[in-house]
Amino acid sequence: MFKTTRVACLTALMGLTPAMAAWAQEVNIYSSRHYDTDDALYEAFTEATGIEVNRLEGEADELIARIQAEGDNSPADIILTVDIGRIWRADSAGLLQPVDSDVLNERIPENLRHPEGHWFGLSQRARLIFYAKDRLDNPPMTYADLADPEYDDKICIRSSTNIYNLSLLASIVANQGEEKAQEWAAGVVENMARDPEGGDTDQLRGIVSGVCDIAVANSYYFARALGSDVEGLTGSTDQIGVVFPDQDGNGTHVNVAAAGVAVNAPNRDNAIAFLEWLTTPAAQSHFADQNNEFPVVEGVETGEVAASLGEFKADSLNLNALGENQAKAQEIFNAVGFQ
Repeated sequence: MFKTTRVACLTALMGLTPAMAAWAQEVNIYSSRHYDTDDALYEAFTEATGIEVNRLEGEADELIARIQAEGDNSPADIILTVDIGRIWRADSAGLLQPVDSDVLNERIPENLRHPEGHWFGLSQRARLIFYAKDRLDNPPMTYADLADPEYDDKICIRSSTNIYNLSLLASIVANQGEEKAQEWAAGVVENMARDPEGGDTDQLRGIVSGVCDIAVANSYYFARALGSDVEGLTGSTDQIGVVFPDQDGNGTHVNVAAAGVAVNAPNRDNAIAFLEWLTTPAAQSHFADQNNEFPVVEGVETGEVAASLGEFKADSLNLNALGENQAKAQEIFNAVGFQ
C-alpha cells in the first residue's frame, strides 16, 4: 500500500551550501521509510530552500516496481530505502543515476556511498549480538563465534530471506569467501534454539522469555526498547548484554538508510540539494535519532539512547559489496537449510 504526503515550511532555517540554494518548486521522494517524524525534516528542508516535498511511501520492492512501470515519465526524484540491499536492487534495475557532489563526497565516508555516486548512506545501524546476562558467562564476541558448537541450541535469529541477514552473510562472503560463509551459515543453523520466526524485536524477546540465550538484531531495535515502551522488552533490557562483534578483526557489520537520485528525475538539482541538506549536522542528528541510529557524517553527535550502547569499530567494507553478494548469500542460506 502506498501513502502520499505533502509537507510545507514550518520549522527553523538550517545550514545550506551553495548547491542547495536552487530555489525551485518541488522534489518527489519515493520512500520506504515509514516514520512520521520524517515530516519535521521535510518541513525544515522546505523552509530552508523553498522546495516543496512530495513523499510517496511504500515497501521498497513495491516502489521499485512502480518506478519501472512509470518508465521515462516517472515523477520520482529520490529513492530512499532502509537497507543497502534494497537500494542496490533499485540500482541494479537501472533506476538510479550517478551524482558527482563535492558536498556528499566530502561528508559521507567512501565505504558508505556508491563508488560512482548512485546512492549515499544517510544513517547507520549495526548488527549486534545480544545475550542473556544471567545465563551466559562467555558470550560470542565475533560473528564467527555464532557458529561455534559451544552455543548449540542457544541462538534466535530471523529468517534467511530477511534483508538484514542477507546483508550480514554477504559481508562474510566479501570478507572471507564463499566457503567460510557457508561453514558459518551451517554452524548457525546447528546452533538455533528454534526455527527462524518474527522480526528483530522478537529475537530479543526470546532472550527475555528464556527461549534462547543469544539473539542477533540491529542496534536500533534494542535502543528503541531503552528509549520507549516496547511490549515484552522494555523493563527487561537490564537482563540483556550487548556485544559489538569483531572489534579485534574487521569490525562490526553496519548497514545504512540510503538514497539516490532516480534515473529520470524531473527535478534533479532539487534532488541533489535534498541529499546534500540531509548531511548538514542538524539534519543528520534528526535523521539518525528518529530511529536510534548512528550518523554517517563525522563529528555529528550520536543521540543519547544510541550512544548508550557504546562506541565501536565498524567494518570498513564498501557496502556496495553487500548488494553484489546478495544472491550468493541467499544461495548459501538455501544450501545449508537456513529457513
